[in-house]
Amino acid sequence: MSALGPWIPLESNPEVFNKWAQRAGLVTKKDAFGDVYGLDDELLDIVPQPTKAVILLFPDVREAKAHQKQEDAKIAKDGQPHLDPTIYYAKQTIGNACGTIALIHALANSNVNWDPSSPLHNFIVETKDKTPEERASLLESRPLFANIHAETAQDGQTAPNIDTDLHFVCFVAAPDADLRSVAKGEKEAKDVVPGESQSDTGMRLVELDGRRPGPIDHGVCKNLLKDVAKLVKERYLTQTESVYFSLMALGPPLLD
Repeated sequence: MSALGPWIPLESNPEVFNKWAQRAGLVTKKDAFGDVYGLDDELLDIVPQPTKAVILLFPDVREAKAHQKQEDAKIAKDGQPHLDPTIYYAKQTIGNACGTIALIHALANSNVNWDPSSPLHNFIVETKDKTPEERASLLESRPLFANIHAETAQDGQTAPNIDTDLHFVCFVAAPDADLRSVAKGEKEAKDVVPGESQSDTGMRLVELDGRRPGPIDHGVCKNLLKDVAKLVKERYLTQTESVYFSLMALGPPLLD
């Protein structure tokens, strides 16, 4: 972890995340975080569309860590041929900074509206060609982000607690690297296995967690919000009896 020591965790609250994003330069009148009230279709259907990113808070229990370890080992062995190499990913090297890392991943990989010369937009552009480790180092060295995080962490409805077993991750939809290569003529169409990655959208569901070795490709993505809900049901909810789960979606704000 960073020599800075752990930060105060962010509260899983759209108001808190929108304050962070607005301080960093997001135009929240056009794009904002909102609650996802459940995983059933009727509750997902009331979320304003299009969903540009989803942030999940989940209990960082032993079963989850064991599954992640197995998944990372499989990826190291088999690779992820459909993963878009242009996805913006940063490592988490500061304790309890997972909320800020999830926010950066959500905003950097979405087509959102920024104020001119906003600090986060400039940071993303500046670090576009950096490694995930270099991005983490620069993030640590910028007091701006530590200050935004600290200010926002105090805005929650519950008392800040530095000791937590909860963790934020982000999900986005990204282009299938194989299909992008074929479209650019970089790969012959015969090299793409029929039925393996093609979909009506040509998109992949990608998980971004700064503590993992890199982005995680979860397969074809047809509807980002519903695909995340399905993954949470099948994977995360089966790992613990804890009720400390929450989802937030980035997209058009609710009308007053």
